[in-house]
Amino acid sequence: MWIFETMDFENNLAFAEAMDRDDPLKELRGEFIVPQQGSESVIYMCGNSLGLQPKVTRNVVHGQLDQWANLAVEGWFEGEEPWMYYHKSLKELLAPMVGAVVSEVCPMNTLTVNLHLLLVSFYKPSGKRFKIIMEAGAFPSDQYALESQVRFHGYDPADAIIEVSPKGGALTLKTADIIAAIETSAEEIALVLFSGVNYFTGQLFDMEAITESGHRAGAIVGFDLAHAAGNVPLMLHDWEVDFACWCSYKYQNGGPGGISAIFVHEKHFKDKTLNRFAGWWGYQENIRFKMEKGFIPEPGADGWQVSCGQVIPMSMYSAALGIFKKAGFMGPLRDKSIRLTGYLYFIINEVNKSLHFEQFKIITPEDIEQRGAQLSIVATKHAKEIFGELVKRNILGDWREPNVIRLSPVPLYNTFVEIFQIGQQLLAICNSLPND
Repeated sequence: MWIFETMDFENNLAFAEAMDRDDPLKELRGEFIVPQQGSESVIYMCGNSLGLQPKVTRNVVHGQLDQWANLAVEGWFEGEEPWMYYHKSLKELLAPMVGAVVSEVCPMNTLTVNLHLLLVSFYKPSGKRFKIIMEAGAFPSDQYALESQVRFHGYDPADAIIEVSPKGGALTLKTADIIAAIETSAEEIALVLFSGVNYFTGQLFDMEAITESGHRAGAIVGFDLAHAAGNVPLMLHDWEVDFACWCSYKYQNGGPGGISAIFVHEKHFKDKTLNRFAGWWGYQENIRFKMEKGFIPEPGADGWQVSCGQVIPMSMYSAALGIFKKAGFMGPLRDKSIRLTGYLYFIINEVNKSLHFEQFKIITPEDIEQRGAQLSIVATKHAKEIFGELVKRNILGDWREPNVIRLSPVPLYNTFVEIFQIGQQLLAICNSLPND
């Protein structure tokens, strides 16, 4: 394992090659299919939007298709991994990814569907305690979900939703300001809902501090971990987070539109006052096929299931999480991520130095405790042209209006040489543009 005491980076190819040679996780890149353009590999910096396909995924999916072909309906109860219980082996892989007890996690549905299902249980407005605190600039689906939930309960989103915004022209939030907002409205808050990592800025929030503050205020605390799961270490159980949900297709490489998963802290398992939208698959497993009226939930997070298990998407997720297990889960990956993203931060600043002005302004916090693998970079001039040129040069990040390029070096498959090459190409692109 690397020990990172200083960020002693160098802007040259020999340094980047040496870093790759010394990388204890370098073999993991070979587990993935890197897109090709002609004879060259794409420098793929978009794992924050859609992770690369593991090579093993095709075989795993074909295995499930073969089970369907050979066993048909009997596949639910026969074969090496009967579909009826398939989610259980996946739970064993999910729990260490988010710092949970196995019973606290369950793969199911898609992200916003799960957020709605969890809000049915955990957003319980009553009297003057009906408000929700969230970050301003949260991903739109979270905003839409909360707007519709508060309207469902008869409230106006303008009254019920408190958005915490950065102060003084800053682009990211201070933990102290989040806590102050919670404390200011403590007697009115029913729920605190934040993302783990903000999709636009790449800011990693202090989830432990937010959870503690929300609980002191008497509120339930949940997180959308779409950009955090598989990106940064999480300890949802120890932090006593009430609930969380995430998608699998970004940093966890579960495939486009891949299955989501939920976390419900075990302290809520015996709370019979919780509402839920029930379905057959959440019914107690050992008596499910009696087909009786009167919902009896399966213990744990499994009791929030509604429809039967999505076997093919679960198999894709399982294939990807097997690679995380091979890596030692999030600890070793986070070590590399800190170094890899730090190198990108350094290289971007080296480009600015060569240009003699701040062409690229990084809005993601410099503090490694406040960021994951993503850097959000404002191109102060010719933003769209620069992004287009990167794509032409086989460097694939993503674009956010009006002028933000998001680059996400994923420790599973990106390299230090790729980071160096991005810097070289950015400098060449900027030197080719009009000097206005």
